[in-house]
This record gives sequence, structure tokens and C-alpha cells, in this order.
Amino acid sequence: MAVNRLQIEEFLEGASHSLLLDVRSPAEYEHGHIPGALSLPLFSDEERKIVGTIYKQQSREIAIKAGLDFFGPKMHPMIDMVESMINNSTNIHDKKTVFVYCWRGGMRSAGVAWLLNLYGFKVYSLAGGYKSYRRLAGQLFTYPFQFKLLGGFTGSGKTRILEELKTQGENVVDLELLAHHKGSAFGGIDMPKPPTQEEFENHLAYKLFLFKTKFESSGLNQQSIWLEDESQRIGSINIPNALWEKMRRSPLVFIDIPFAERLDYITKEYGTCSIEKLIDATERIKKRLGGLATKTAIEHLSEHKIKEAFDILLRYYDKQYSKSLHNRENLNELLVKVPAEKVTCENAALLRGKIQSV
Repeated sequence: MAVNRLQIEEFLEGASHSLLLDVRSPAEYEHGHIPGALSLPLFSDEERKIVGTIYKQQSREIAIKAGLDFFGPKMHPMIDMVESMINNSTNIHDKKTVFVYCWRGGMRSAGVAWLLNLYGFKVYSLAGGYKSYRRLAGQLFTYPFQFKLLGGFTGSGKTRILEELKTQGENVVDLELLAHHKGSAFGGIDMPKPPTQEEFENHLAYKLFLFKTKFESSGLNQQSIWLEDESQRIGSINIPNALWEKMRRSPLVFIDIPFAERLDYITKEYGTCSIEKLIDATERIKKRLGGLATKTAIEHLSEHKIKEAFDILLRYYDKQYSKSLHNRENLNELLVKVPAEKVTCENAALLRGKIQSV
């Protein structure tokens, strides 16, 4: 049985319900990998370094022999590991098919694919390797998707609205969820460790790939995708330039909720957070917030007067968002305001009523 080599889009479609293996070193995997892939390194980080050095300083043939010395003792354990991965997975439909990739689609994936094929698996490898996925990601960030942005001042419950839009069948990408950050100086509090920039891009690209595949298969290429209106930087993560520039030219539906309602909502959201973390986050925006406002907000926090502190902070973020909003070109043509009385996921219904008008 031969090992089949697939181009990136066909590879991703096939791997969606099968075991997907990244056979690069652990450090390469941690830096960035195809979403859904499990790590099955052919070489450790140190072994990869040794083989690479031999390849550069001596020859390809000597490097292969050195690699085989590392590979040989791992063959049996690798088979056991693959079977364990399959047996412990709940989303693998075909337990006899495996998809494999390395950095360039070269010797590492070829070696593991040969072993798994020999054992009896049907094996597909990725032509061009992980590099081909990174090229696809770049292409997807420039693809002519139709975006609609959900805007609104801080504390408008935009994440809840996006979740409800998704429940109602709308196409949604939650950028803050992918970045593990809520977007303000306080947005990283009690959130999971942020991904690397590359990992963020990989997961974002995969979401866009799934939408592209869905649209093309249904013949509805003009369907829109909802995104939250974001700054280009979300915590430590940057939205890719091409995508962000397209976002700035996309229709913007602005949920307009009174200040008092938003203040109540954000006070509840952050009211259980560590005071020390809230103070640290306030200190980080001291230069922009201003010395007196920072001092007053920190005093309120120290006295556990959360609402009084966030009254100051929320006014600051309203000013910042308003400035960003009005720096957008053609704002009058792009912006639709939707008044709402409360912060609730039910505001999604108000937005859906505006879908055809933007």
C-alpha cells in the first residue's frame, strides 16, 4: 500500500475526522502547528539539532544514517502511541487512516509515514509540509471574505452577542477567544495562557478555511462572517495586517447601550477578580489614563469600590474606542447604530434585523 501525498486543502479536508500527526520536534510543535494535530516527534529537539548539523556540515547520507540511529529504537513505541491516540480520541471516524506532516514534507514525515504504512495504516502525507499550511494561512487572510463587524463600547456584552449569533446560525469568528484575551488592559485577567502569534494565526486561518470550504460547497460565496470590531492588537497578539485592513473597510453594526447599563455589567464581570490584578492592569495604562485618574481609580480599587473605579476606567475606554471609530474612512457609509436598553444576548435579534441593510 502506497503513501499518498496530498496538497494542503485536500489534506485538511481529509484530516478533519482522522488522526492528524505532527512529526516535527516538540519545540517546533509548541511554536505552531496545524489545529487538531497531535505531536508525535520523530526526533527530540536535541536529536533534530544533531541531525541538522550533520546534514549541513557533512552530508545528507550521513545525516540520514544518524537519524536512523535515533529512529530505530522508537519504531515500536511509535506504533503503540498512534494506537493509543486513536483509541483515546472521540472524534476519529476512521481508525485505520492517518495524516502526517513535517516541516517541508520531507524525510521526517516520509519516515513515519513508511512505518505506519508498513504496520497497516492508510497514510496520507502533506506535500510541502507545515510550510504549505503557513502559505495557505497568508492567502486566507487576503481572501475576499465578506465581514460584518459587531461594534460597541466596552461593557456592551459583545462576546455574548457573538455567541448568540452563532447559536442562531450566523457565521462567527471570536477573535478574543482565539487570542485568550478580552481586548483591554484588563482582558488577560484570569484567562488561559495566550497562544504564540503563529498559533493564533493558525487557528484563525483554520476557521476561515472551514468557512471558505462551506461557502464554496454550498455555492453561497457571498455569505458574511461576523467579527468583533477590534484594535489590531489583542493583548500580546496582532491581527494580521491584511485581515485587519479589510475589517476596517467592512460594515459595522454598533450596539448602542447606555453608560449606566454597561457600567453595571462590567462591574459584575470584573467584580470577583483579584484587586491586585485590577490595580496592576490600571497601572499599565497610567500614561494614557492620566496620573490623577489612575490615582483615584487605584484608591477606589484599594477600598473595594469596584464600581467607582470602573466608572473612571469605562469613560477612558469609551473615549479611546470613539477615537478609533471616527478615525475610520467612510464611517458614515459603514456604520449602523442599533440602540438597546440592556446588556443581553437577546440583542443578537436586533442585529440580525439589520443584516440586510448593511
